Amino acid sequence: MTRVPAVSSLLPAQTPPRPRVLSIAGSDPSGGAGIQADLKSIAALGGYGMAAITALTAQNTQGVREVHVPPVEFLARQLEAISDDIIVDAVKIGMLGNAAVIDTVSTWLEANRPPVVVLDPVMVASSGDRLLDAAAEAALARLLGLADVVTPNIPELAVLLGEDPAGDWEGALEQGKRLASAHGVAVLVKGGHLDGETAWDALVDPSGRTTSDVTVFEGPRVETANTHGTGCSLSSAVATLLGAGLGADLAVRQAKAWLLEAIRTSDEMLVGQGHGPVNHFHHGILPAARSQAAYAGDLWAVAAADLERIHTLPFIEELGEGRLAETDFAYYLAQDALYLNTYSRVLAAASSLAPTEAEQAFWAKGARECLEVEAELHRTWLVGREVSMTQGPETRQYVDHLLARAAEGDYAVLAAAVLPCYWLYAEVGAVLFHAFEEAGSPESHPYAVWLRSYSDQGFAESTRQAIAHVARAAQQAGPERWARMQEAFAVSSAYEVDFFDAPRRRGPRKASGIR
Repeated sequence: MTRVPAVSSLLPAQTPPRPRVLSIAGSDPSGGAGIQADLKSIAALGGYGMAAITALTAQNTQGVREVHVPPVEFLARQLEAISDDIIVDAVKIGMLGNAAVIDTVSTWLEANRPPVVVLDPVMVASSGDRLLDAAAEAALARLLGLADVVTPNIPELAVLLGEDPAGDWEGALEQGKRLASAHGVAVLVKGGHLDGETAWDALVDPSGRTTSDVTVFEGPRVETANTHGTGCSLSSAVATLLGAGLGADLAVRQAKAWLLEAIRTSDEMLVGQGHGPVNHFHHGILPAARSQAAYAGDLWAVAAADLERIHTLPFIEELGEGRLAETDFAYYLAQDALYLNTYSRVLAAASSLAPTEAEQAFWAKGARECLEVEAELHRTWLVGREVSMTQGPETRQYVDHLLARAAEGDYAVLAAAVLPCYWLYAEVGAVLFHAFEEAGSPESHPYAVWLRSYSDQGFAESTRQAIAHVARAAQQAGPERWARMQEAFAVSSAYEVDFFDAPRRRGPRKASGIR
């Protein structure tokens, strides 16, 4: 019996259970803001926090008394010490102080591009005073181009655009769109400085042009004096969740929900006589996030069992040995062509539902390639052969399942449903091609041309990407959606077994004769 690998070579790489998040910011000895708040936020959201200090402050809950900026050469040494030894999953940038500090951080980011950079542009004090001189504000433009998300408050948003602060939410949102478009960065517009019972925030996509590029978050405004370090805490929370693999919308939504409770329960802290800190650990420390590899591993457990079944099927054994009846192979190819015609439409539906441009492009490419393969099957393999082009019961059941998942409109569930066609086909092909090579790749093998097609590394790479997209969707799904994803995957995986077995469920067969 063909041996199925215990672990798929197509699984995503294992990642650490906690994102490693670096805060590049100033120090607050009172613990409510700066790197102290950052490290608490990172830990509370389940990350491993690190810090490179840009400035030392003498401050408490009542205000800042003095600021000392160490030599930028020492900041550079701090950053180099981290990147020389530790993989950084996300960076949060806070107080920078002057142009030399900003340039030092920008240079390090350009040389050591981490996957996630969140910039909290600390530029305007609560009193309204500007914290950066003109040279530093100009240098910040370079840093904006290196960030993935920037989190300005209303006054900082205005400074970044060289405009007056917005007086209402609509004006702030328009400024956020202009900033996002100008620098190609996602902008989290924060409406905390505005009046009203509702606290509005919005995440503006880098294109920043249409309503669909904006996700608005509505929440209650909490009346409290304990707002020290809220901007630091939110940006660090967002960086941590992005570093854990969450999409931007979900990361912001979860970070905001966590911060809202941290503010609501802040009176429990009893710290200081001025603007006190928030309660970072109101819910304790979040458990380590499951990695994408862990979710993919759960799906592989299902796929591996079905893969074992596939390799025991007479169709697969006879195909590999060259004994497969030509009529069985022709039937399989015809059903494959019929299947791909519908599968292409299902992948197009996945593309339309996908949350990111990369995923949209991936599934759209898959849909196009399905039609190309279908046409090639007709042109090269099926022309001149007497074979029915009517869907068999196994094909019909499989595509009905996929179409039903597409009609539900849930991207994560649909992506899970289409994955077995990639994954099991790639795994079956890899095993058959390996056996063909070990036999010396004989030209006399009646299916030699077909078996060589299984060596396509492009399809293997597409399968890796499909697994990664589904694992990422699983990571962002709640328990109920993840359960539905697993069910959709399992049903499709079982249909893959039936699909490979279908040619042998028919009547009399003729000996192989394809050359």
